[in-house]
Amino acid sequence: MTAYDDLQARFHRIGAIDGALSMLGWDEAVMMPDGGSEARAEQVATLRQIQHEMLTAPTVSDLIAAAAGDALDPWQAANRREMRRRWRHATALPADLVGALSRATARCEMVWRTARKEDDFAGFKASFASVLQLSREAMAAKAAAFGIDGYDALLDQYEPGMTADRLDVLFGELAEFLPDLLDRALAVQDERPQPLTPSGQFPIEAQRQLSVRLMQALGFDFNHGRLDVSHHPFTGGIPDDVRLTTRYREDEFAQAMMATLHETGHALYERGLPASWRYQPVGEARGMALHESQSLLVEMQLARGPAFIGFVAPLIREAFGVEGGPFTADNLRHWLTRVSPGLIRVEADEVCYPAHVMLRYRLEQALLSGDLVIDDLPGAWADGMMTLLGVEVPDDRDGCLQDIHWPGGAFGYFPTYTLGAMAAAQLFQAVRDAIPDLDVLIGQGDFGPLFAWLGTHVHAQASFGTTDEILTGATGAPLSADAFRRHLEARYIGD
Repeated sequence: MTAYDDLQARFHRIGAIDGALSMLGWDEAVMMPDGGSEARAEQVATLRQIQHEMLTAPTVSDLIAAAAGDALDPWQAANRREMRRRWRHATALPADLVGALSRATARCEMVWRTARKEDDFAGFKASFASVLQLSREAMAAKAAAFGIDGYDALLDQYEPGMTADRLDVLFGELAEFLPDLLDRALAVQDERPQPLTPSGQFPIEAQRQLSVRLMQALGFDFNHGRLDVSHHPFTGGIPDDVRLTTRYREDEFAQAMMATLHETGHALYERGLPASWRYQPVGEARGMALHESQSLLVEMQLARGPAFIGFVAPLIREAFGVEGGPFTADNLRHWLTRVSPGLIRVEADEVCYPAHVMLRYRLEQALLSGDLVIDDLPGAWADGMMTLLGVEVPDDRDGCLQDIHWPGGAFGYFPTYTLGAMAAAQLFQAVRDAIPDLDVLIGQGDFGPLFAWLGTHVHAQASFGTTDEILTGATGAPLSADAFRRHLEARYIGD
């Protein structure tokens, strides 16, 4: 057995624990009663500590060094690179900090659910303070180990190689054109007749059946996954058993439909990862920017386009037994693409969405540095929403308590949503160039060519290359804001 063979066997076991942790996380969000939270926190913390011990065993560093001398093919060499990256992140943290942070986030997520429902920021603060302090300790430990800025070390967990400096450049490009584009889009919107709002009662079971029908149309295999309900829609599980969740409202159907389509984009990426590299780091998704690009490509680029809406409009009418008026394809298109600055990130339109992300990016940096104390978070949130979107925040439920990411310790994650939107625009333009009759196919409900292209150029690439290398191979250029700007101008100003 070579050093590389030994490493591959070890990382297979580590990958299996990853899968078990993901399933436990899904169960906690979907099935577990509140009374199981303490036991679940202990289970998850124990598994994370075992995994940490496996990653940081003294022999692992020797094996990684020795494997550099093995005769490796390109995928094996990339796998060794990703093994080393994961090992570096693990060895930067002491085992007791890994366990403490895991327990704190599990408890805080449960507290958050109640606090959000009851608009109780005061009841949330103590558990969040523990998560924040432990996250600062982890950030400092990784910054010292890697010799980089602390926030960059957190970003690297979700988007390998991304830095705050590059984010500032990319977000700066967005900040240059988005405010004017928002004003112009609102002006164009005001000049045309306002779309009719679909109203009525939309039974949850009918919404679920529509969601399942759309998932199947896009190619989701229910033999390898399922759809459930949670407080916050997400995709979990493993590539061979992908667990999606959504949430429903009986007085409105688009939120659940679009959330389901969004998560289906994530799920198809997971299912498309190369089966021959299961349980290995190189076989995992490259990072959250590409992961979000796949969900946003489906939800925003595809599902809000005229071809898809022409396809889905009769399915909506059939699902809910409605006709005409608000449910025509033309009205649905204008309704689903209306621009309206609002409170909720997950309900935001494409033009306003980046502002939500940039606010969280600024606030989490300030929280981590200590420039913003927890008591001042609600006020800072309200000020930011007014400055960026002109929106008043009436309560904490729809303000700083609306997302699960900070209770879960996912600092550095939020920027990947907007990076993903930029990448999605870039990829969708490349698909259009490669498949000239794409809109005709979409209108007919034939999504095979679209996802075959994505499967080849994104999904099957897994973590073989960097995000920029994968994007360059697929689109001819690294990540930039150019395609995103052109897309927004064409959809919201040009039409």
